[in-house]
Amino acid sequence: MRLNGKTAIVTGGASGFGAGIAQKFVAEGAKVMIADLNEPAAAALAGELGGAAMAQRVDVSDDAGVKYMVAAARDAFGQVDILINNAGTTHLPAPMDEVSEDDFDLVFKVNCKSVYLTAKHLVPHFKAQSSGVILNVASTAGVSPRPRLSWYNASKGWMNNVTKGMAVELAPSGIRVNAVNPVAGETPLLAKFLGEDTPEMRQKFLSTIPLGRFSTAQDMGNAACYLCSDEASMVTGVCMEVDGGRCI
Repeated sequence: MRLNGKTAIVTGGASGFGAGIAQKFVAEGAKVMIADLNEPAAAALAGELGGAAMAQRVDVSDDAGVKYMVAAARDAFGQVDILINNAGTTHLPAPMDEVSEDDFDLVFKVNCKSVYLTAKHLVPHFKAQSSGVILNVASTAGVSPRPRLSWYNASKGWMNNVTKGMAVELAPSGIRVNAVNPVAGETPLLAKFLGEDTPEMRQKFLSTIPLGRFSTAQDMGNAACYLCSDEASMVTGVCMEVDGGRCI
């Protein structure tokens, strides 16, 4: 029960890594808001997790939506202790000069602007209580970029950089900020990363991971639990690679 008494918002929490984090946090004693654009899926997961979880629809790229999400969490929990910026998207693999402007804009709205918006609306609350933990879910793509995913790579590199900037600026206020860099996993985005989800494409990708498997939702839940718990009270500004050795 390493998160006993803690409260958390997990964006993109209805599936994939976000769901793994929500499940782990509830198992470790936290109350969790599962915030997702897919409200039925968020509600279904909250139902599975019981009274410690609640569902909230949110478009993380929309200012009013994020403001409402934070207010709803504060109303439900009294205070918020942990924010997981997990919601993310990608463009299909393509030469950088052939990615559409709409796809570019969507990637940066969901992956980057969302971090700005959650900070805008939640950091003042964290400052007022002189505590808080923010965990950004970045990617190995931001550390070791892959061809044909240039704009996605850049958005995750941005997330790693902003994690360190936030950590330095917010430390005097008692707020810790870290990131995790997972390698691709069994999530709804896997097919988009691969371009086509075939056994051959999966094997080609797995050959680049020394431990020989994809990241799992449980891997992300375990890493997030440590970084957001009091055990990591001296850890801030870290971008932890949870990638089976992919970035070595």
